[in-house]
Amino acid sequence: MSIKKLLLLVAVLLAAVFVLTACAGPAGPTGPAGPAGPAGAKGDTGPLPAAADLTCTECHNNTTLLDGKIYAWEGSRHGPAGVTWEEEAGNQSCAGCHEGSSFIDRIAAGQSFADYGSAEGITLPDATPQTCRTCHQIHTTYTQDDFALRTTAPVAMVISGQTFDKGMGNLCVNCHQARRYMANFPNKDAAGVVIAGSYKATIRFNPHLSNQSDMMLGVGGGGTVAGTPSAHYTMTTDACVTCHLGESANHTYDATVSACVACHTDAVDTDINGAVTEIQAKYDALKAALTTAGLVDGEGGAVAGTYEEAQAFPLWVYGYITEDGSMGVHNPKYANDLLDAALALLP
Repeated sequence: MSIKKLLLLVAVLLAAVFVLTACAGPAGPTGPAGPAGPAGAKGDTGPLPAAADLTCTECHNNTTLLDGKIYAWEGSRHGPAGVTWEEEAGNQSCAGCHEGSSFIDRIAAGQSFADYGSAEGITLPDATPQTCRTCHQIHTTYTQDDFALRTTAPVAMVISGQTFDKGMGNLCVNCHQARRYMANFPNKDAAGVVIAGSYKATIRFNPHLSNQSDMMLGVGGGGTVAGTPSAHYTMTTDACVTCHLGESANHTYDATVSACVACHTDAVDTDINGAVTEIQAKYDALKAALTTAGLVDGEGGAVAGTYEEAQAFPLWVYGYITEDGSMGVHNPKYANDLLDAALALLP
């Protein structure tokens, strides 16, 4: 081939390349991914996090921070040893206090036990006793902030209408208040009209094992006995918590002498100045008189019947002191005054 023809061929090829390049269209869609390549070599193992970097270890560690409280709670009436939660499983009217799980729900909803018990459309959670998470905001931040109480808001008491406001003790009073007073047992005639000074008592002629805050405030004892708040309310910061947990956070919830000596420096037991001994003697005398009168049965329970106030009041005082459970410690003056008034009405 001559040089002239070769140069002409090269020129034609270059022109074709130019034309093809200049006229290229838009890129097509991305094709499917190819198969994965072979795994690379394993890298070096990184350092383990230090325990201090794990917030869980603020509580879950090798100290007795949790164990000491858990074992104490397990033997208390708020734990598995107190089976009232199990007995009331599925009972909406009682669940708001007797079940730890329902207590959590009603506090979150801002309800009293009466609101929760009468609300419609509630699906009760699985019944549990009062566990750690009943009172504390467990596993919210995964730090010791989770020991914060679910509520410390003042409590509007359901039956008395009074407000209980004592810091951490307010949590307890959401349940530890009376469910009924003597006035909730009126006797009525056939037309439904209340007969003044006459009461139709039942075997539950009492405030229902929960009137500790009422006793502290000096209310609900019946009759005309006027009460006032006790020093255990007025002179403490957290009321119930001050005496029943103390500085050591005693989760048996039993009041201890170590808590008493903060105020009663010479205390050797919880019978301060013989107050419990005095009240116990009067209580025993009242029980004996009521038993003789046929108002208390052989097991110490109220005998159902219709009673005039002269009998109904002593019977109510007996139930009120019994259900408070402190033998007057929560409010010695009020307990003494009630017992004196009750004994004065019986032979």
